[in-house]
Amino acid sequence: MRILYLLFPLLLLLVQGAAALGKEEKCLRKKGVCIFGGCRFPYKYVGSCSTFRHCCKLIWG
Repeated sequence: MRILYLLFPLLLLLVQGAAALGKEEKCLRKKGVCIFGGCRFPYKYVGSCSTFRHCCKLIWG
């Protein structure tokens, strides 16, 4: 029974990781790039890939 307390957080981490992969694919479809931190010039913010990574796209592209 005690092993269930250890398996449940592991399952949540796996599900969260799978969701982040889906966000990266959406960013690539928008012709963006996942960048750690904020978007800097010449990029603009388009969305988020994960908590600390943002989807950025070139201003002119």
